[in-house]
Amino acid sequence: MDVIEAIYHRRAIREFTDEPVGKDQIDLLIDAAVQAPNAMDRQRWAFAVLRDRALLKRISDEAKVLTLKMMGSAPHLSQFREFLSSAEFSIFYNAPALIIVCGTEDDRFVDQDCCLAAQNLMLAAHANGLGTCWIGFAEAWLSQAEAKKELSIPAHYRPIAPIIVGHPRVSPPAPPRHRPDIIWIGP
Repeated sequence: MDVIEAIYHRRAIREFTDEPVGKDQIDLLIDAAVQAPNAMDRQRWAFAVLRDRALLKRISDEAKVLTLKMMGSAPHLSQFREFLSSAEFSIFYNAPALIIVCGTEDDRFVDQDCCLAAQNLMLAAHANGLGTCWIGFAEAWLSQAEAKKELSIPAHYRPIAPIIVGHPRVSPPAPPRHRPDIIWIGP
């Protein structure tokens, strides 16, 4: 698939089939992820892969409770409180796999490096017929010391990009994009 086509047609997928994502498919996505540019070519990233559906459900349930606790009662968050309170809602949308891009060192460039790797991973997934979605609701739970210990993520690693992966049931249409401000400098 042409890279421009992948950029224009990749979408956040929130409905998946029951088909599992194979280890070879995940290896291909991680291989694409590590081709991302990164500060001083230090490659300070690691990838945690979860494919245990029972574990993903339990993490979803625990992450919902933590997120609700952290949200407080701000009125503009009421829509989130409603579905996070639902026992049926999974923050992972019942995807068969979760790939967590983790920073292995703590400096100002690691977040950017991991985000670039995550974008490569998501574009590679789309090009290979898979769907992805970055799950922000998982970030607080994954950052806890107990969570990292349970998932065998080293204590000094920082989970940055939790990306669900699966075979899309549907692909939503592109949302409208706003024309950005462009500041031309020079000729």
